[in-house]
Amino acid sequence: MTVIIILLGASISVSALFLAGFIWSVKNKQYDDEFSPPVRILFDDKPGDDTTTVDTQ
Repeated sequence: MTVIIILLGASISVSALFLAGFIWSVKNKQYDDEFSPPVRILFDDKPGDDTTTVDTQ
C-alpha cells in the first residue's frame, strides 16, 4: 500500500512539472509562429544546389 502512495505522489509531481513547462512555453510565445515551419520545409534547399545527375543509358 505504501508503494502505491509513493508512485501516486511521484506521478503527480512529474505531471505537474510537465504542466508547468507547457504553461511556461505558451506564455513565452513558443507556439505563436504557425507560418514559418511549413514554409521553411518548402524552401530548405539552397538555390543553385542542384547536383543530381541523370543516367540516360
